[in-house]
Amino acid sequence: MKISFELDAEFRDDQGKGASRRLRHLGKVPAILYGGKRDARALVVDHTKLSQLMDNERFFSTILALKVGEQQQAAVLKDVQRHPYKNQIVHIDFQRVLEDEKIKMRVPLHFRGGAESKGVKEQGGVLGHVRNDVEVSCLPKDLPEFVEVDVSGLEINQVIKLSDLKLPAGVDLVDLLAKRDGPVASIHMPRVEEEEAPAVDEAAAAAAAAGVPGAAPAAGAPGAPGAAPAAGAAAGAAPGAAPAAGAAGAPVAKGGKDAKDAKKGDGKK
Repeated sequence: MKISFELDAEFRDDQGKGASRRLRHLGKVPAILYGGKRDARALVVDHTKLSQLMDNERFFSTILALKVGEQQQAAVLKDVQRHPYKNQIVHIDFQRVLEDEKIKMRVPLHFRGGAESKGVKEQGGVLGHVRNDVEVSCLPKDLPEFVEVDVSGLEINQVIKLSDLKLPAGVDLVDLLAKRDGPVASIHMPRVEEEEAPAVDEAAAAAAAAGVPGAAPAAGAPGAPGAAPAAGAAAGAAPGAAPAAGAAGAPVAKGGKDAKDAKKGDGKK
């Protein structure tokens, strides 16, 4: 069994939120070790050392050696809990590894040949990654650090699926064991966003369609070019004179009896 990393740890007996909080204040990370047909054990590891190891991608997909005093246990990293906004690891889970027992691990995908593929280089397509890792099942000795994906032969609108991946001997994909195939990468045409035409004012559009420059006032309106003078002004009425009652051509009724007779005559009509 190939061991890639070593991490010092200590057993801890005090558990609970209060004990875990005190450990974090001291720069420690609470941890748990389980599996391997043995009881789970609570551990504690150094936060600084753990952070340095986790900067390496291989730390998440290889066999680790947890050293507690003189004892050493092969294990794999199964889960990491981080603080929601601080750069702090809150808790970590390890699983024991036995040489004759298969394990399930997520390993990264390494893509190769994207820039040289026909779909990108000659047809102007864009390579898209649908997923960046896969879950494998194998014995610890067969555990790969990554799975390589060769996309150099892809053309436009072609897809590489899980069933197309080449795996090392003794390694199976968990999704395929469950009869779940799916896309891994594809090459597609880049999307071109069309620019929206600027909005045109409806009144200005109507005026332009009628051939009228701007929003000119209608002919004959007051103040418009060529408008007729107001009634009374054309008759030459003196300033202050009342407008003529017979402007519409009706006889003018005088005051007194004649006015009454005129009203009666209008009523008869």
